[in-house]
Amino acid sequence: MRIGIVILPDQRWSVAGPRWQRAEQYGFDHAWTYDHLGWRDLADGPWFDAVATLTAAAMVTRRIRLGTYVASPNFRHPVHFAREITALDDISQGRLMLGAGAGGLGFDAAVLGRPELSPGQRVDRFAEFLELLDALLRGDRVSWSGSYFTAVDARSTPGPVQRPRPPLVVAANGPRTIRLAARFGDGWLTTGGPAGDEDGWWRSVAEARDRFAEAVTAAGREPDAVDRYLDLDSSPVYSLSSPAAFTDAVGRAAELGFTDVLAHWPRASSWYAGSEKVLESVAAMLPRLRGR
Repeated sequence: MRIGIVILPDQRWSVAGPRWQRAEQYGFDHAWTYDHLGWRDLADGPWFDAVATLTAAAMVTRRIRLGTYVASPNFRHPVHFAREITALDDISQGRLMLGAGAGGLGFDAAVLGRPELSPGQRVDRFAEFLELLDALLRGDRVSWSGSYFTAVDARSTPGPVQRPRPPLVVAANGPRTIRLAARFGDGWLTTGGPAGDEDGWWRSVAEARDRFAEAVTAAGREPDAVDRYLDLDSSPVYSLSSPAAFTDAVGRAAELGFTDVLAHWPRASSWYAGSEKVLESVAAMLPRLRGR
């Protein structure tokens, strides 16, 4: 079991920088930040860019892997994003993990004033986004003409440090996006489904796990070819509310066959409100938890 931490980009670097350093010192396997132009009601407060944040994080860490949680076609074009990925993978010396999702209907989708897409259109766009991005990161020159994106002799030199490209972790819960994760993903990330209580959420996670296993088999890949990531904090119970809560969540994820879990750095209020004392206690437990 690998254990990751998500650090929201809602603090100036004087506050955020030491958090990324502490994430490495604590022994987390990977650290992520939200890739949004604004997120839910936090769009009204301080918010910083994911690529710039991860670049700064790469400069103050040496070991921990770094990821986008999650990039989407809502405001990213594969041609420009591939260049950012190439630079970030180089600066981090091959520690980048590329989380990607279809994009929802929140602030990111509305702030640029583009027409609202249906759920099916968003998945169509995501499929095109993944295919073009994958081609750009693996190839030297790419031309593409699709329904949502165009590339004309796009250059990829020198390419990422990691070959054939940085690991792609595809966020997916619905049937079509799960099939995309099974096709393109080095990892699959789920948040489970809506549920009124904790046990109901874990049942939804188990059901998503089963759907993904079927999709991997249908894609002709080996069952263990794709890592399985679970966002623990999509549960009705915040994973870092107590050391006991975190231990229980990691154990249940392991029983369901997940290879990686993610928790969010405690915030003072609102989303993921909690105590950094709990985070410190959990950090001390990581070697034992990792062996689950």
